[in-house]
Amino acid sequence: MQHYLNYVDGEWRDASRQLTVMNPGTGEAYATVAQAGIEDADAAMAAARRCVDSGALSDVRPAQRTTWMLKAAEAIRAIADEGGLVGCRENGKSLNDARDEFIEAARYFEYYAGMADKIEGISVPLGKDYVDFTQYVPFGVSVQIVPWNFPVSICARSLAPALAAGNAVVIKSPEISPLAMTLLIKAVEEAGFPKGAVNLLCGKGSEVGSHLVQHADTNQIVFTGSVPTGQRILRDAAERATPSVMELGGKSAAIALADVDLDTLLASVKVGIFFNAGQVCSAMSRLLVQRSRYDEVKAAVVALAESLTIGQGEGNPDLTPVVSEDQQQRVLAMIEQARSEGATVLTGGVAPDLSGYFVAPTVIEATPDMSIAREEVFGPVLVIMPFDDEDHAVALANGTDFGLVAGVFGEGLNQTLRVANRLRGGQVFINEWFAGGIETPFGGVGLSGFGREKGQEAIYSYVQTRNIGIRLRQG
Repeated sequence: MQHYLNYVDGEWRDASRQLTVMNPGTGEAYATVAQAGIEDADAAMAAARRCVDSGALSDVRPAQRTTWMLKAAEAIRAIADEGGLVGCRENGKSLNDARDEFIEAARYFEYYAGMADKIEGISVPLGKDYVDFTQYVPFGVSVQIVPWNFPVSICARSLAPALAAGNAVVIKSPEISPLAMTLLIKAVEEAGFPKGAVNLLCGKGSEVGSHLVQHADTNQIVFTGSVPTGQRILRDAAERATPSVMELGGKSAAIALADVDLDTLLASVKVGIFFNAGQVCSAMSRLLVQRSRYDEVKAAVVALAESLTIGQGEGNPDLTPVVSEDQQQRVLAMIEQARSEGATVLTGGVAPDLSGYFVAPTVIEATPDMSIAREEVFGPVLVIMPFDDEDHAVALANGTDFGLVAGVFGEGLNQTLRVANRLRGGQVFINEWFAGGIETPFGGVGLSGFGREKGQEAIYSYVQTRNIGIRLRQG
């Protein structure tokens, strides 16, 4: 069984403890990883602080960071096949999707390489006796806590802009699926970044994650994950007023209007809720259908769910396992809770008779007050409900504490855009769920968090503004 290490101060290091990583497709142990402790966390923070204080990242000409970033991107692309197989086996996702994470990670480094030398301040006119300007300066040490659902791409999503802006980074990988991230960091290592610029730790969130968040040398926190964990981090961050970027959960709704094209909608339902077994913060977890089309759409969605192939990720099926037995049992428990509240399970709702941690593609008819229609499931579970008119649809879509993404499906541009402008969320899709890419800003409102990742806007989450005002001497 292969054993993976942590990366601290330019060196790969083992630990006295280790964690076992399971293959969700088989339910069997796959590999082990060194379990970092407090001593490792302190060493990583000290290395990052030395890198920051030396100016090795921030004092160089920004074009040098561009060079490092592009070298990293090239190295990441070179290991996409190898890394994809590891990601597939530790996470359960399809082999194609796991490989795509590495390609997306490379794109993040390419994209932010192009911004590294374009983080420009402004000149402020104060009259002839003054010269005043602003600078964007890196925070310093960025602590980044990465989730288990897309560990490679989400790691790159925050690591790339942080490095482009001149920050040193300490990454806490998810203990459930930390392995492919080690390959990502090995590729980044090849780019030649200064020692201490990138550090990777796998440890328990309650131990290592909490220690990093509260550490005196932490200048910024980036977290993607559940609402309860994000709230705990924010309470700790408040002690030192540490700036944070929070990308939390969602209960996102798609609105299907009366003139919706059924094929267009079904294509988005398939990817929106069943991609990665529904373990996506921006999943289409609710489908609201205009009553005149409700029975037709409901029948088509159920037929779609029942047509999906289910299996281990290496075979690239439509539906793969969820990441762990705990996650499987949590999803099944929420389905049972829905049944007890009176919801109708139209299809699925069970664990298929397969080895591994599978949940059958599930469609549930529910009312807005039921917990299944309000709480994030993080599994292949779609809630479907009818609505009467635009106002009703918007009220239902906006009727949770979340506000990550939303969607509108219909043929009339005026109506779809009118409805989109009323939806509460950081990103709204029209006629294609997940429309966009690394170029489009992403983040939420409400319990879905704050701050933005991706796109040009994200780079400004990794810098702070300094104003310099000069009084000129009259000669």
